[in-house]
Amino acid sequence: MKALRLDYSTLSPEAYAGFIATKKALDKSSLGKQLIELVNLRISQINGCAFCLEMHARSSREGGISDAKLDSVAGWRVSAHFTERERAALHWAESLAHVDRTHAPDDAYEPLKSHFSDAEIADLTFAIALMSAFNRLAIGMRQ
Repeated sequence: MKALRLDYSTLSPEAYAGFIATKKALDKSSLGKQLIELVNLRISQINGCAFCLEMHARSSREGGISDAKLDSVAGWRVSAHFTERERAALHWAESLAHVDRTHAPDDAYEPLKSHFSDAEIADLTFAIALMSAFNRLAIGMRQ
C-alpha cells in the first residue's frame, strides 16, 4: 500500500466530524450492528477498498458473524447464510452502490418495506451512503 496522500481527517476536521457523528447515530439504529457491518462489507467489496474490507470483516467477526457467512457476502443472492431481511438490505446496498446504472429501482426498494420501518430504511440508506463516502476517502487518499 502506498503512503497516505493526505490526512483528510485532520485537514478537514469539521467535515470528518460530521461523518463520525453520522456513524455514531447509525450505531444507535434499530438496524443492528451486524446488519450494518454486512452492508459495509458488501459496499467495500464493490468499491474495492482493502482498508475498509479488513476493518469491517474484523468487526463482523468480533460481533459474532460466522466466517462462513462473511465468506459468502459477495454471493449473498445464492447463499443459504442470509435472511430475507439481510437480502433486502444487501440488494438495496448494491443498487445504491451502482446507482449510475440502476437508478435505485423499485424492485430493490419495495422488498425493504416488508422488513424495515421507514426510519430503518432511512438509516440503511444513510449507512450505505456513509460507507460509500468512507470508501472514496480511503481509496482516494490511499489509507
